[in-house]
Amino acid sequence: MTTTVLINPSVRFQALADKINVEAETLEKASDEKERASLQKQFVELDARARLSQVKGAVVLAVNRLGHQAKLNQCLSEIKTTAISRKASELAEKVVSKELAEALNHEFKALGVGTLRVSLQSRSDRGKALHKLKLELPQSRNPGDILSEGEQRAIAIGSFLAEVGLSNGKGGIVFDDPVSSLDHRRRERVARRLAQEAAQRQVIVFTHDIYFLCLLAEEAKLATVPIATQSLTRRAEGFGVADPELPFEGKSTSKRIKALRAQHQITAKLHRDGEEQQYQRQTVDAYFRLRMTWERAVEEVLLREVILRFRKGVETQRLVGVVVEDSDYAEVYAGMTKCSNYAHDKALLGGVAVPDPDELLADITALDAWRERIEERGKKTAQKRKA
Repeated sequence: MTTTVLINPSVRFQALADKINVEAETLEKASDEKERASLQKQFVELDARARLSQVKGAVVLAVNRLGHQAKLNQCLSEIKTTAISRKASELAEKVVSKELAEALNHEFKALGVGTLRVSLQSRSDRGKALHKLKLELPQSRNPGDILSEGEQRAIAIGSFLAEVGLSNGKGGIVFDDPVSSLDHRRRERVARRLAQEAAQRQVIVFTHDIYFLCLLAEEAKLATVPIATQSLTRRAEGFGVADPELPFEGKSTSKRIKALRAQHQITAKLHRDGEEQQYQRQTVDAYFRLRMTWERAVEEVLLREVILRFRKGVETQRLVGVVVEDSDYAEVYAGMTKCSNYAHDKALLGGVAVPDPDELLADITALDAWRERIEERGKKTAQKRKA
């Protein structure tokens, strides 16, 4: 026979009673409006926490991103370029525009376009200062509509020189045919301005204009600036070969005579080799150049450079050594006449017999002897008159 041990139910009854009492207490509190609101708030918070726990990772990531974005926004406000742009514009107005405008207007005046003036317009783009030069023209016209090509070139040269001057450097500068489209007055101004600049730095000028070359040499002499000249020629080795000698048109009388003697050697060789056609052409060209040399000798030697075709002024003080005698007239007239007789197409067409090399050399030598005699006489005359 099995005996069953009975468990005292008092403990369970007590636990059930306690639970019922707590629920009763809760219900009693819920009947109070304030208590009910407090409980509701607790419930909502607990429910929210339960729901938040399910998406905690995404929420933490979003919070971190928002925090980073807030920091970036704060940095963005600190790096706005407004202050930089304002300061750049201020500096441009006080320093750049004033100095550059003054330099430009100075260059324009020196180059003969002083009636034109410039102003500098500035604006800023994200901290970068942008400047634009504007010519002060009537009716806001386009410069190309009212300025001549010469004026536009003078403005370009002036702008370049102003920029170079403000750079505070001493580097060399190069000009390629700077006086194209310029009249003789502006050529003189450009030559003077480049000679002045050559006192500060090396200035290299490429030009095919003999008149401008002579102006440069004259202005360099007046500015006591050393000048070196050479030409670019075409030879068997190719184009643009540097030659220390100037083209024939730019040479002095003595150097022209030297070039004629070299040309005589060519004609003599052609004559010996029986190259008759080439010999005749070379001889005719030699007499054409000999006539040019007589013309140069009249200006440079007989009149002692009182007046030159490629010089703007008349140097009357050089008259101190000038003497023109009847014999001078006769020799110049005879030499020019003989050269003119051969330096025409009729010499090649058979109308005139072309001189042999010995006669050509004799004519060159005669001019050289006359040159030496007249130069010596001019020096003695100048000394006598000054004394």
